[in-house]
Amino acid sequence: MSRVDFYHLQNKKLEDVLPKLLEKAYATKKKIVVRIGNEERVEFINSMLWTYEEASFLPHGSKKDGNAELQPIWLTANNDNPNGAEFLFLTDGARADSDEIKNFERVFNIFDGNSEISLEAARDFWRELKQSGAEVFYWQQELNGAWKQKG
Repeated sequence: MSRVDFYHLQNKKLEDVLPKLLEKAYATKKKIVVRIGNEERVEFINSMLWTYEEASFLPHGSKKDGNAELQPIWLTANNDNPNGAEFLFLTDGARADSDEIKNFERVFNIFDGNSEISLEAARDFWRELKQSGAEVFYWQQELNGAWKQKG
């Protein structure tokens, strides 16, 4: 069964934490698919990843860029995995069911803890995964933005 890490955003926005988490995941040399809530956000995140930090580089693409199979990091609003990713990032309310999660080595569910809707969806997802036997971990943001594993 896959490992699923829940990242509870409280003090920073997705745009602040996603690049750093992707850098760490990319350093493992695993392919990554980032599932984002909708196409508009896909293109926003796509642009943001090119400019988030002057000295950093994360090779990535989306439907607009094409060549999905060649992209180490693929951004999508769909339930696809055209680059054969081993890691799945879920953001902006994007979901995967417990059967699909089995296709990934590791899943990162990043949710906005300041939104009651996102918080409740994360809780439901956690319960579903626990019932299916997934290995789940919960990370909460500290005031300085660092992640601390809880429970």
